[in-house]
Amino acid sequence: MMRCILIVGILLPHSWAHPGFFTSIGQMTDLIHTEKDLVTSLKDYIKAEEDKLEQIKKWAEKLDRLTSTATKDPEGFVGHPVNAFKLMKRLNTEWSELENLVLKDMSDGFISNLTIQRQYFPNDEDQVGAAKALLRLQDTYNLDTDTISKGNLPGVKHKSFLTVEDCFELGKVAYTEADYYHTELWMEQALRQLDEGEVSTTDKVSVLDYLSYAVYQQGDLDKALLLTKKLLELDPEHQRANGNLKYFEYIMAKEKDDNKSTSDDRSDQKTTPKKKGVAVDYLPERQKYEMLCRGEGIKMTPRRQKKLFCRYHDGNRNPKFILAPAKQEDEWDKPRIIRFHDIISDAEIEIVKDLAKPRLSRATVHDPETGKLTTAQYRVSKSAWLSGYENPVVSRINMRIQDLTGLDVSTAEELQKDEPDAFKELGTGNRIATWLFYMSDVSAGGATVFPEVGASVWPKKGTAVFWYNLFASGEGDYSTRHAACPVLVGNKWVSNKWLHERGQEFRRPCTLSELE
Repeated sequence: MMRCILIVGILLPHSWAHPGFFTSIGQMTDLIHTEKDLVTSLKDYIKAEEDKLEQIKKWAEKLDRLTSTATKDPEGFVGHPVNAFKLMKRLNTEWSELENLVLKDMSDGFISNLTIQRQYFPNDEDQVGAAKALLRLQDTYNLDTDTISKGNLPGVKHKSFLTVEDCFELGKVAYTEADYYHTELWMEQALRQLDEGEVSTTDKVSVLDYLSYAVYQQGDLDKALLLTKKLLELDPEHQRANGNLKYFEYIMAKEKDDNKSTSDDRSDQKTTPKKKGVAVDYLPERQKYEMLCRGEGIKMTPRRQKKLFCRYHDGNRNPKFILAPAKQEDEWDKPRIIRFHDIISDAEIEIVKDLAKPRLSRATVHDPETGKLTTAQYRVSKSAWLSGYENPVVSRINMRIQDLTGLDVSTAEELQKDEPDAFKELGTGNRIATWLFYMSDVSAGGATVFPEVGASVWPKKGTAVFWYNLFASGEGDYSTRHAACPVLVGNKWVSNKWLHERGQEFRRPCTLSELE
């Protein structure tokens, strides 16, 4: 069994998205081709309109010359029998033909194509999901709004900029979610770009309206009052701003009176303002995770680093690897994480991807409350399950894992289970080890991190990492808890093999110690 997971970056990647939003890299590229087709159709429509106007223009120029001559000597002009005949013909027939030409709708083809393609367009929920994904990437990789807006992301091939309207939209999405922290950041970015002279349909009044309220919600009453006054300088009749101004002044006056009357025991009575500068869904564990995603907080000392080695590995004298041993590198010591280099070829990768693409479906996680598998907001990968009998390449890859790890792959998972007791249903015990292929390079982001021990493992195409999830005693090794970081730029393909306890009794004998 080979499990192929597609993790998409944003913009997208596609990574941290709205619960209802997920678009795989394949779907995104399809949308690009759809838009290209619509642009071609639009250009055809424009050409048709230009041809139509050119015909009308030529007809008008011809008639202009004719009528200029005729009006100089009307009687003499119509005295010629041919001119008289042609005047009757033009007014009776040709002007009707011109009317039909003017009324002819050249947009039918474009509108028809647009109507057909619209069924594949993202909806409002998708757009919100993409915006929230970008906000999560901003937090994970500690990016300021100006860096994102100017497109200065690491490893980008196609630089893209955010307009004032784009920044305003991101701020509004955050506002709708009551995420006033991000609302403030993006409304301030929109305001900066307007102050720098960017021409926009979004005006400063609208930006300041959102910004002042977001700042107030975070407890900074002084700044909220200042922003409201700035808004009223631009629009003195703004109804909401005038109401907010009176309310803010009232609150400030009340707090001043309260502070004055309770000056003796201020330390006991003072209220704590809302904490600024922290996202609405902040968690300490998430902070550790995000630091590791950025390559920060890695707990590998130089002394430990010196004990990590590279070597050639022959799979314990396996005949397949004696003459061509695998390249093996220590990534981490405790838990021991090993990387195999050049372990899967580009051709094999493409075959696995081609097999997986038609059956990719949203990956699931176990809900701790219900015990059932469900989709999660933080996990937006797609996965497909491939069995060895489907293709000789998959079978060959399975045997390669068995030869190099010394573990029996016959008890590995063959089907994706939807029941909470998936392992029990398989009857093969717990997952003893994980083998993870990296099937693409990632321009930025996409690391696999182990928060318990402060380890980060970065994607590298053609390599694989391997570690044991259980001690030899069968007890779980919680230091192997891991998570995938969102892709910042690019896209990430991985495929992993989960090996189970059953069948490994003589390949990895248990010990008497729980920690061995």
